[in-house]
Amino acid sequence: MLTKQAQLESTGTSPALWSNSQAEPLNATTSSSSSNSPTAFLGANLTIQGEITSEEDLQIDGKVRGPISLQGRRLTIGRTAELNSDITAGEVIVYGKLTGNLCARDRVEIKKDGSVSGDVTTARVSIEDGADFKGRMEIDRPKP
Repeated sequence: MLTKQAQLESTGTSPALWSNSQAEPLNATTSSSSSNSPTAFLGANLTIQGEITSEEDLQIDGKVRGPISLQGRRLTIGRTAELNSDITAGEVIVYGKLTGNLCARDRVEIKKDGSVSGDVTTARVSIEDGADFKGRMEIDRPKP
């Protein structure tokens, strides 16, 4: 069942403002790096096989197989998501399951029940207690 978040938001009734009660972390639409941009949303019952590219923030709650490139934007991997993907983005927040390499310009957060199997390259990383990580970690600070 889809529920629409508060309609007082300036972006109106965009489907990106709807949340699936199973998927939860849609309130990731407010972040320091992109608080004014819309968030695209791929629901829990969606399966995609192929390449995803975007110039806006994206939340995935379904299954994806194939590379994902977000041109410096934020990717949120929801609790119900299962990704078999190599990812390039500005920041990545993992609540679900990711198998593949991850390159984030700014930061990577692996939340309590999140899982990453693959190599991670980023400037900052946060791994909560209860998260699962298997791979190599490379901290790559941006050059001034």
